[in-house]
Amino acid sequence: MKKCLSLALLIIFSLSVAAQEKEKKIKTGWKFGGALPTITFDSDLGFQYGALVEFFNYGDGSRFPDYNDHIYMEVSRFTKGSGIYRIMYESNTLIPGVHMSTDLSYLPDQASHFYGYNGYDAVFNKEWMDDDPENTEYRTRMFYRYERNHFRFKNDFQGRLAGEHVKWSAGFAFQNFEAASVDIDRLNKGKDELLPPVSEQPGLFELYKDMGIISSVEAEGGWVNTVKAGISYDSRDNRPNPMKGLWTEAGIEIAPNFLGNDMGFSKLYVTHRQYFTLVENDLSLVYRLGYQGTLSGTTPFYYQSQFITSMLTGAFSEGLGGSQTLRGVLRNRVIGDAFILGNVELRWKPFYFTLFNQDCYLGLNGFFDIGKVVKSIAMPSDLSTRFNNSDIINLIYTEDSFHDYFKPDTESFHMSAGASIMFAMNQNFVIAVDIGKAFNEQDGNIGFAIGLNYLF
Repeated sequence: MKKCLSLALLIIFSLSVAAQEKEKKIKTGWKFGGALPTITFDSDLGFQYGALVEFFNYGDGSRFPDYNDHIYMEVSRFTKGSGIYRIMYESNTLIPGVHMSTDLSYLPDQASHFYGYNGYDAVFNKEWMDDDPENTEYRTRMFYRYERNHFRFKNDFQGRLAGEHVKWSAGFAFQNFEAASVDIDRLNKGKDELLPPVSEQPGLFELYKDMGIISSVEAEGGWVNTVKAGISYDSRDNRPNPMKGLWTEAGIEIAPNFLGNDMGFSKLYVTHRQYFTLVENDLSLVYRLGYQGTLSGTTPFYYQSQFITSMLTGAFSEGLGGSQTLRGVLRNRVIGDAFILGNVELRWKPFYFTLFNQDCYLGLNGFFDIGKVVKSIAMPSDLSTRFNNSDIINLIYTEDSFHDYFKPDTESFHMSAGASIMFAMNQNFVIAVDIGKAFNEQDGNIGFAIGLNYLF
């Protein structure tokens, strides 16, 4: 169970009754965007500690609330080894006529989520992870986890193609993923109640390897070096929280073998977003529709969860499931070779105030999220035979049946709904607190997240 405490929340709620004067001041030059101490606790990963900070350069103010340059830095770490180490630089002026973003990150994750392939075709049994003493079905809290360490050097570019709103986009990235079973000894260090070793209680990741669903080529991770190109139409009135306009983009990302990839593939992504003003400045209705799918080759399992966009906007861009896509649904619960996604939000800005001589507002959102796998990851034709011949099943989980893990052709829409609290400083530094509820218990229950920026 995770318990979170953030200084940002104290600021948000203590100022929610502040003066409601409209935010009109124009900012110029370099401004401190904001800082957020990171203080969380997870019973498996330990304490998280660190900080993030942002700076914005507004130049002569003619772009405000847009900016010339943006620097974001985060260093945060769990005491058991997971963390975020990230620096990002974004500029609208460094290359004349081009919006660019460069991201250098290392994202170690001691217990990354893995729930199998193709949504509801893979059964989720929450009892196997519930360590309540009265639960006789408990196996290990790490049953649906594996270790994934992710290095990323990503560069995105965008410029005008025709008129004011039609733009081209391009980018390249070098990414490395290391995959392995969870390091149980590390997680058990200093704890009285120990997790069982993987040899005694293997998880779904180990079973997928044993059955050959995850091949030996991809089982330990590898490089994913990509190039991409696309086109977009962008008529948003501002980027942090648009009140009107369209933002539609489509592109192709390619990971060819000659760039050093063990598995070559290409993917198509299409995302459409639209923004409607209901009350000027204060209330808007927005939605996002998306599609992503493999065009050619075979995508390794550790990259299937990556959500491709023309510009990276956060430390993580993955799903379906989790705070970036389906809020309230288990992180990366819905993994397939192609998926569709929809999000609808009602965004309200009821409170305006000044904090440390900076213009701020408090926002409240209601949301509904939906998604579905529309092209399944190919499973072995002899899947049931492989299951029956699995050493893990025959030696450890002898009473399990095929349908405890697989229910082929049962995938349908995954849905969630919830609310968000948004704290914004100078319109660009935005802290988001999301609480979402999954509609189906196969997708989890309630998800809680603290992050940055509006979802789209």
